[in-house]
Amino acid sequence: MIVKNKDISGAGHTAMKDRWQQFVLQLQDEICGSLEQMDGKAKFVEDRWDRPEGGGGLSKVIEDGKVFEKGGVNSSAVYGELPVAMQQAFGVGDSRFFACGLSLVIHPRNPYLPTVHANWRYFELYGRDGSRVDSWFGGGSDLTPYYLFKEDGRHFHRTLKAAMDPFGEELYPKYKQHCDEYFVNKHRNREARGIGGVFYDYLRPKDASEAERLFSFQQANGHAFLPAYLPIAARRKDLPYGEREKEWQEIRRGRYVEFNLIHDRGTLFGLKTNGRTESILMSLPPRARWVYNYQPEAGSPEAELVEYLKPRDWVSE
Repeated sequence: MIVKNKDISGAGHTAMKDRWQQFVLQLQDEICGSLEQMDGKAKFVEDRWDRPEGGGGLSKVIEDGKVFEKGGVNSSAVYGELPVAMQQAFGVGDSRFFACGLSLVIHPRNPYLPTVHANWRYFELYGRDGSRVDSWFGGGSDLTPYYLFKEDGRHFHRTLKAAMDPFGEELYPKYKQHCDEYFVNKHRNREARGIGGVFYDYLRPKDASEAERLFSFQQANGHAFLPAYLPIAARRKDLPYGEREKEWQEIRRGRYVEFNLIHDRGTLFGLKTNGRTESILMSLPPRARWVYNYQPEAGSPEAELVEYLKPRDWVSE
């Protein structure tokens, strides 16, 4: 378990917290092991950290690999007084919180292999008497390619859909739309960060039965990550590339940085709750560039990608 400190949620409310933390740590190990095997060179370095206000986490970072230039798979479980900024964001008064999740970003070396991001989290909110007054799940996965391979987009989206369909066939299109709406740089005329995936938040269980269903839903989405991404990595990791492709990759990485620092809720939450800055900013790529008013050449593979950075029915593409 990450949090072994006192129970802050009140009697009878520890089961979901404990089970979720156990799942997060197991999934973290599973994902890191598979990515190490795919890379064949680099290993994840572990860094355990404590949050003075309560809780801590385990950051696992891979760098300078054969396949993965930089990546992080981080787990955390933090708790304590809810900062004023977050009270205002949630529309609540003086209260306490617990938040636990797994967050990952993988930046490949080869420009033909997409960057991938995912996270799954659970949140509880408590009144001053220690009683739980709210709880919710959130998460998602999305893909950020630098060059367009339609079969990769189809595979990624179809895998995520297959994980969600047993819980309701209406969920994938709903959460795909949420993803399309969320992962955009609003300051760049709503330019999409990538080709999306799924994104959901504030899934509140109404009772114990609903909590179990949502927990299973989270597990299914977490376990879908490796089948969604590893086949793409296997197809693209050894394709030849040159300086042109690397330059384009770094320009698009610049857009990734802009989104994470300006719009991403997870980044802002971590910084506003005094999370560990190194772990929060591990999502940033090792190299990025900004070229003034850069426009890809008409008819080029780079221009083709830009045309696809719009909401699209990837399952039927």
